[in-house]
Amino acid sequence: MNDYREITKLKNNIATKSILKILGYTFVVILIFSLIVDGFYNDTIANEVSSFNRSLYLFFVRNKTIMMVIFYMIIFIGITFIVTRNMSQKMLEIMKSVDKIIKEPDKEIKLSNDLILLENKLNKIRLDLINSQNAAREAENKKNDLIMYMAHDLKTPLTSVIGYLNLLTDEKDISKQSQEKYIKIALDKALRVEELTNQFFEITRYNIQDMPISKQKLDIPFLIEQLVDECYPMLQERNLKCEITKPEHLYYEGDGDKLARAFGNLLKNAINYSYENTNIEIKINEENEKIKIVFRNKGDAIPEYKLEKLFDKFYRADEARQSSTGGTGLGLAIAKEIIELHKGKIMAKNDGEYIEFAIELIIEIKS
Repeated sequence: MNDYREITKLKNNIATKSILKILGYTFVVILIFSLIVDGFYNDTIANEVSSFNRSLYLFFVRNKTIMMVIFYMIIFIGITFIVTRNMSQKMLEIMKSVDKIIKEPDKEIKLSNDLILLENKLNKIRLDLINSQNAAREAENKKNDLIMYMAHDLKTPLTSVIGYLNLLTDEKDISKQSQEKYIKIALDKALRVEELTNQFFEITRYNIQDMPISKQKLDIPFLIEQLVDECYPMLQERNLKCEITKPEHLYYEGDGDKLARAFGNLLKNAINYSYENTNIEIKINEENEKIKIVFRNKGDAIPEYKLEKLFDKFYRADEARQSSTGGTGLGLAIAKEIIELHKGKIMAKNDGEYIEFAIELIIEIKS
């Protein structure tokens, strides 16, 4: 947006300079012409002209004002035509360059020497456009790939649900114990289908940056304790424990629903990527007018080159992760955007045998 403003500003400068040129050239020419005309009417020249052609001299004397106005108008129109033609050529050159950016963004823009600033701006816009197109193409490819993965992931549990329900329907002499077993398996698979369906809707509506935040006073330790309680079945399933180091209270002005979403995504990520029978550590403290929240889990180290991509939309560090635990690759991206909506920061790093996600939220001091 700033680049387009700069281009408009440069175009306006060209127009302004053209107007000043018209006025300046007109003034100079009129000044020179006036001196010539005044000389024409002085006594020495008058005598010479009158001796040559008395009637022509008298005509100019009687119509001096009219003749001066006519000559000035001719001069002004002539200069205006020349300068405007030059400006039109430059504007046409600019418009062709803009059209070239749209049609052939891979080709460098070349303008006249006096338009070098505009040339640099147009080339910058051209490169930004190429980067935006590449990013959009990459995001679309990731989304399409993810939809294919999800279609496959949906098919597997659906097939299981249908299979076990058919067993319950077709097998007349099935034992009660087997019935309960099949019903439980079918229910688990159906819940997985529901989870994947919710993730799919997450993709279609994902655009948190445009969402407003509704701030309220939050007790961060209490909020995170609630999230841990909600995730207790997931923790128990993998025999994980969650240790929270926190002050009794730590208040922050923020959007409770969105921050719960961000913290919840980080906690679920830690659960999914932890080794079984290990502890997840959550540390909450205040330092230098900032709230620091750290999620640590013991699991496979993430390669350094993948750490920067963890917060990209639809990115999954472990592409081979089983469908039972793998997500859409949106959880961390959503968490990052929510934290940044609150003017905070989020970082990921390997710390020995632990993977660590650290959040910083600035405490606003009210005057």
